[in-house]
Amino acid sequence: MSQKKFLCVQRSESGKCDDQAPSPSQMEEMYAKFHAWKEKFQDNLVDLGGKLESGGKIVTSEGVVDGPFVESKEIIGGYMIVQADSLEEAANIALESPGIGMPGSSVEIREIG
Repeated sequence: MSQKKFLCVQRSESGKCDDQAPSPSQMEEMYAKFHAWKEKFQDNLVDLGGKLESGGKIVTSEGVVDGPFVESKEIIGGYMIVQADSLEEAANIALESPGIGMPGSSVEIREIG
């Protein structure tokens, strides 16, 4: 049975993340955790995506407007695509991701059909 692909949308609550830049030692610790996680799940990580830049466009049948809207309670900060045998396995991969430990952070997981 071939593995399924899942889109993982990384979200954070507006105003929940600390605006202070991490110290060099905190950055080193975050990178170490990220690299260990990435190595552990290397066979499952199809596309690590990346951080989404601010700004963009919202497209509807009525036209195109600037977005995303800052009034939103949640900010979509990035995405990745993982492959796993089940939604539960994909959730476990995301749960071990270092970014999930940030205050107000969550990952929405949807199977790609």
